[in-house]
Amino acid sequence: MRSHEVLRRAADGIGVKALAATLKLSPALIYKWCQESDPNDPDTSGARNPLDRLADIVQATQDTDVINWLCHEAGGFFVKNPAPPSPDISTELLVNTQRLVQEFSQLLGTVTKSIEDDGEIEPAEADRIRESWETLKGNIESFTVACEQGVFQS
Repeated sequence: MRSHEVLRRAADGIGVKALAATLKLSPALIYKWCQESDPNDPDTSGARNPLDRLADIVQATQDTDVINWLCHEAGGFFVKNPAPPSPDISTELLVNTQRLVQEFSQLLGTVTKSIEDDGEIEPAEADRIRESWETLKGNIESFTVACEQGVFQS
């Protein structure tokens, strides 16, 4: 789905006028965001919308922190799609399973270390736990994709 279509569906949920009032913008601008925009075609009536601009920021900076922040604001989190398994991946199921168990153990170690000093998990410690968890999730997703692609079949 393209950005203007996503915005149109979201705006339709509450109404363009209500969305414009919430954002303190004109309904005309919201309508323009919900229409196709093509800088190479002067006949398109849409305007570059915030989703396109956010995608530009991520592409220009190669930094997904803005996406992570937005996902957090929406009550979720961002997980990148894993890269396809490389041809040199160990095809031994046991080796890969042990690696995932070790990574999970490291996550638990991060949690334990965070609470050992004062019995609390401070914001910086929570950030380290989140980082460890995100790495583990990505590696598990890569492992799952490799399983689905038959990498571990004999």
